Amino acid sequence: MKAAVQKSKNKIGKWDDILDKKYGKTGSPARIEFEARATSFVIGELLKAERGKANLTQEALAEKTGTKKSYISRIENGKADIQLSTLYRLFEQGLNRKLQLTIL
Repeated sequence: MKAAVQKSKNKIGKWDDILDKKYGKTGSPARIEFEARATSFVIGELLKAERGKANLTQEALAEKTGTKKSYISRIENGKADIQLSTLYRLFEQGLNRKLQLTIL
């Protein structure tokens, strides 16, 4: 059984290798686009989770922050670019959460 699991792991490869094969090396245009979409998805999921914890609907959050429900929906579904000022307003003003930006 252990040999079968190890053989399966060897076939899968490392995550970075898989991304390199599908989207190109880090820094390539396709990889940059993939990483931007992945980041949008993560931000949307975080917004959705925090909005749920705050017991707010998309409409209520939009009203608190001066945005539209449809925009909140697009962000949560990873379908909208978001300005940093809007991101701060949604989390800090709308959800009363502290947002910190880290550059690596």
